[in-house]
Amino acid sequence: MPQFHYAQLRYLSIILLAWIAVFFLTRSALLASHLADADVGLSGLLSLYGIGLVYDLGFLLCACLPLAIYLLLCPRRLWQQQWHRRFLHALLSFSMLVMLFIAVAEWIFWDEFGVRFNFIAVDYLVYSKEVINNILESYPIYPLLAVLAMVAIGTAAAFRRQVAAALEAPPLPKSRAWMGLVSLLAMIGISSTVLGQNFPRGLGGNAYQRELASNGPFQFFAAFRNNELDYAQFYASLPDQKVATLIRDEIKEPNARFIGSDPQDIRRVIDNPGQAKRKNVVLVTIESLSAQFLGSFGDSRGLTPNLDALRRHSLFFKNFYATGNRTDRGLEAITLSIPPTPGRSIVKRIGRESGYSSLGQQFKAQGYDSVFLYGGRGYFDNMNAFFGGNGYRIVDQSSVAEADMHFKNAWGMSDEDLYAQTLTVADADHAAGKPFFLQLMTTSNHRPYTYPQGRIDIASGTGREGAVKYTDHAIGQFLAQARHKPWFDRTLFIFVADHTAGSAGKEDLPVANYHIPLFIYAPGFIEPREVSSVASQIDLAPTLLGLLDFDYTSTFFGRNVLREDAAPGRALIGNYQHLGLFDGDNLAILSPRRAMRRHDDALGLSYESSVAATDPLLQRDIAYYQGASHAFQNGLIAWNVKRRATVSRLGGNKIR
Repeated sequence: MPQFHYAQLRYLSIILLAWIAVFFLTRSALLASHLADADVGLSGLLSLYGIGLVYDLGFLLCACLPLAIYLLLCPRRLWQQQWHRRFLHALLSFSMLVMLFIAVAEWIFWDEFGVRFNFIAVDYLVYSKEVINNILESYPIYPLLAVLAMVAIGTAAAFRRQVAAALEAPPLPKSRAWMGLVSLLAMIGISSTVLGQNFPRGLGGNAYQRELASNGPFQFFAAFRNNELDYAQFYASLPDQKVATLIRDEIKEPNARFIGSDPQDIRRVIDNPGQAKRKNVVLVTIESLSAQFLGSFGDSRGLTPNLDALRRHSLFFKNFYATGNRTDRGLEAITLSIPPTPGRSIVKRIGRESGYSSLGQQFKAQGYDSVFLYGGRGYFDNMNAFFGGNGYRIVDQSSVAEADMHFKNAWGMSDEDLYAQTLTVADADHAAGKPFFLQLMTTSNHRPYTYPQGRIDIASGTGREGAVKYTDHAIGQFLAQARHKPWFDRTLFIFVADHTAGSAGKEDLPVANYHIPLFIYAPGFIEPREVSSVASQIDLAPTLLGLLDFDYTSTFFGRNVLREDAAPGRALIGNYQHLGLFDGDNLAILSPRRAMRRHDDALGLSYESSVAATDPLLQRDIAYYQGASHAFQNGLIAWNVKRRATVSRLGGNKIR
């Protein structure tokens, strides 16, 4: 008798085939939504679905294990019980509901990020309160669940005869049940060895094709298991001495003196000329502000009138790039000036997120009140632990009275309320005669895109356009209020995005999708002009401290891009797997399995080619990321009080 004539196997096959059908339909729907971007021909289409089926089966082998154990070891007498059969019919309905829910969740995630489930989805599971509230405010989730439930029940009812026939079949003999279980475990072992989180190479350089070929639930559990990637194990590397030479060449300046015995140690004493300037600093990190939204970059919708006007009165960086595609990556780069090491950001490496030589520590050492202000609750993304452990005091939603918050959504208080708190902190520090460094993180330009009504001519909650325009409105209002403050003339205002509104594209690292604006506004202190050299978020900290002529011990991988003798610009960009260096024309990319590529004319036609580690641009790329991994693993970016004291005795503290 063929194996699949047995009851347990026939029932299990119905569920597995239903899951495969849902995976097929999900993949097809996602492909249809980005058909032009995927740019796939017939052979590529067959490869995409073939590889996809392998990943689907790899996930299902593991997912079905608990049910398979129950079915294969279920006592024979249970198959005769009516309640047990009703239970298995209900289980099919529940399985259908889970399948459909995952499919809808994948669609929502894809719509937001252009990828399958990854680290972001894992983080969303950890920070479920904000995410669930965000989903509830963004989508009609309860009606949607009701519809899914009805579809699941209806589908299960349509298969009622097939399920009944399967349950009427003879049960699998015990001896064969044990053999089946052993076979399943063997297949799981083989699958786990062959399949990994890294995408197959057979689909070329199109990121959409590789994402579509993968399986969302498989990627979710792979990301959950591998939230950090060891650089030396997964990425191309160079000899330590070569890395030491390259990285020091990248960051050296005439006013810098390297210290430390480790050749890869980038710590150096920075001696800026002249007296240090005791200016206040308000550094605003704006949620998801892509450069493409600005009218001054060609957008015709009139979403950013205040920022467009501010550009004419600021030191404006027009070729500035985010290092990553999430808030924690932007905060990591701005605060620590370190390239995005693979895996999780340092911000979220629980137990290893504090004690670093941060921008806040540098200001705190100069007598400033370093404060991190966040519109939401700072436990999200581990922000409170990160900033609290790196020289900042925290002001977030939990420390603000309800009466002082006039609008809230899933992510926190509106930008207006956050700026009101900023003015309050600045007023208090000024009254106490203490200079301040205030680092903000806004929330309003984020799904569900809700904000106080009546502020702009776009209704709240209708989409990204309104959120961008409200973000711009709040900035204009904030600066208008700040101009009446006694501390305004002695304050630098910095506006920069944490990342863009979306970094997904045909390529793993589409450079244009990392383009963000940077404004430094300080009337009477900084002459308005535009900076055309390429730079990224890791350059903000050393550039700011250079503007203020601070002497300090630097662990920063960025450099002061405003120096007349500054080296040609470059930008470090990456995501949780791919690590890039863009020199203004070409892009080098490092990927797991030691893959190395470059894209020539990266902002144009972007010609992709595989290259060896002898390629000069690839060597620079390796030097930054291998050097950053070495510095993180060996404590070379730690805050060292004794070393600070030594620098001070050498004349490092010049504030007057």
